[in-house]
Amino acid sequence: MKKWALLVVGLYFLILIVLTWPVGWVAFYKEHDVKITDMFFSKYYWAFIGAMVLGQAALLMVPVQLASRRPVIRRSIIPSLAASGLMMGLLIVGVLFSVYEFTEKGVSVESRLLIRFFSVGGAIWFLWAVLFHWLSRDRDPGDLIAQKCRILLKGSILELLIAVPTHIVARHRDYCCAGFETFFGLAMGLSAMLFSFGPGVFFLFADRWKKLHPETQVREP
Repeated sequence: MKKWALLVVGLYFLILIVLTWPVGWVAFYKEHDVKITDMFFSKYYWAFIGAMVLGQAALLMVPVQLASRRPVIRRSIIPSLAASGLMMGLLIVGVLFSVYEFTEKGVSVESRLLIRFFSVGGAIWFLWAVLFHWLSRDRDPGDLIAQKCRILLKGSILELLIAVPTHIVARHRDYCCAGFETFFGLAMGLSAMLFSFGPGVFFLFADRWKKLHPETQVREP
């Protein structure tokens, strides 16, 4: 089942890359000075992609064990809890950036305020990781994964309901670099939404494999 998990992680990686150009173009279609292709050469862009991919891999650890019919120990749940908490923290950071640009109308985010935003995101990361850990007590691992994905999906939808309108408003304002902070909010919302689909896609692949190869239904080492 590990190869199906790797396939899901690979698809997640490719989708993030493929969505970069069209979403970026739509977000900045009036900005002739903005070159979307420049982000492919940014270390921050690849750091973000790497963090998302590693988080998806961590989230799939428990589904892989369930599909392989191996016992799920408490220690193996921790990476999944951390990854889910990280997504919730990033959603809050996306909301903060979107609301900031909407209210400040073109004032750049100062480094001190930037640190505060990510500090709030880090605190939310910790709180949600603790909450997910509390929810994992005496819970079936499969039900826990499904519940986390539902929470992440709802959270990403709520975040996009803030990021999309604020981005539209920002793009119609006459100031330099309009829409960059709200674009970050769009990126966070879309990434988290795709992130929440990972376990479901994996189980679809796993179920299909079991139907096509019933003779391989043995416990993996």
